[in-house]
Amino acid sequence: MTLLDVSVVLSFVLGVTFLGYVLVIVRNFLRAEPDEPGDPAPYDWHFLVPCRDEEAVIGTTLDYLAEHFPQATTWVVDDHCADRTAETVRERAARGLPVRLVGRRLPQARTGKGDALNAAYRELEASLPEGADAERTVVIVVDADGRPSPGLLHQFAGPAAFGDPGIGAVQVEVRMSNRDVAVPLPGRGRLRNGFARLLARLQDVEFRGPISAMQITRRRTRTVNVGGNGQANRLAALRSIGGEKGEPWGSALLEDFELGLRMMLAGWRNGYTTGAWVDQEALWSVRQLVTQRVRWAQGSMQCAPYVRKVWSSAHFTTAGFLEVLYFMLQPWIQVVGLVVYTVPIAAFGYNAVMYPSFVLAFLAQGGAVLIGLYVLVGVGEFAIWGLLYRRRCEPGTSRPAALGYGLALTLYAATTYLVAVRAFWRMLRGKGSWSKTARTAPVPTPVPASLSGGST
Repeated sequence: MTLLDVSVVLSFVLGVTFLGYVLVIVRNFLRAEPDEPGDPAPYDWHFLVPCRDEEAVIGTTLDYLAEHFPQATTWVVDDHCADRTAETVRERAARGLPVRLVGRRLPQARTGKGDALNAAYRELEASLPEGADAERTVVIVVDADGRPSPGLLHQFAGPAAFGDPGIGAVQVEVRMSNRDVAVPLPGRGRLRNGFARLLARLQDVEFRGPISAMQITRRRTRTVNVGGNGQANRLAALRSIGGEKGEPWGSALLEDFELGLRMMLAGWRNGYTTGAWVDQEALWSVRQLVTQRVRWAQGSMQCAPYVRKVWSSAHFTTAGFLEVLYFMLQPWIQVVGLVVYTVPIAAFGYNAVMYPSFVLAFLAQGGAVLIGLYVLVGVGEFAIWGLLYRRRCEPGTSRPAALGYGLALTLYAATTYLVAVRAFWRMLRGKGSWSKTARTAPVPTPVPASLSGGST
């Protein structure tokens, strides 16, 4: 077989497989029911907030957490911040907010989010009184710009979450807090601002649409992924995988996915709920978005050694293994897909230029219908999420706008192929550095201690 033959066959197989997967998750997405909340009072709640130069957002985040979750203690990791992050935390602590600062310094600092979370975890463990109930102590990870929904703890205490003793971790839905910002880039012009608004909205569609649908489906296969924002863990589960060094989080760039895998390999189940959520900032720059997604893709690639462990584990069903395998293979499949999809298109373009009569005859004899159907299915697999987003998440969105979001999501999703190739190239070059996601919030002006009520 020629390269063209192989590419056509593989593109067909990949296309049919992805279509089948989309149909499954759409069905489960539409049939999902709300989870029942519970009473958070019997639990001990802790937030972990890893920070690397987060002066722009950490103050308002701590104020928000203290206002909506006064029964929880917040542990902020100063991962050798070069700005006023630590001072901002100390100011809040001086005001009486339930905040603890965990300091890290080079060369131990800035070695990855997993290491920062492990440092906070060890300090939290050291602070607990003797005999603390690890089954009812819950550790919640939020980003420095994270805004958990006010009913978060009630949802975590529910029977489908930590009310079930077999649940080790729970992930909530992620939403984009700046999805409705009218002028994201002041002074940049209408076109730039329009594109930035669309990019933010597409990230919201992505997380509340296909990603949420995948998580809902994973509840059935018992393979829910936990994310880096809005992730909650039972302390007993963290202890079971933390080892003597107290390191439940691993060193992969996708430390959240790795944590979820380790939980499941230890016999715990992970939950997912849309009854609570966490808001975070969407990125308004394609460059920043690509940098973020390359880190995610490379982190998934780094978890490849876990496939053998999942295969041999008695805690995974066949469906669970296949689901984990599919997720972990996605970046690798996209590297292959860039080739198998590009070769037939290039061959068609070449023949159209060199042998136009042959191509016209092919199109007239049914080729046009075949290509049209192929394009319709390929675009429809993504475009449908705009309408589903309107139905399930944002009913105030007009039908034309929802359809436009879906069509734009097709181009948005196409960037994942380039992301996968870049991640693969970084793997080949042995690059494993962690690129921090930039914040869109402005850096606040320092407030004198006499006005803030605290000291620096």
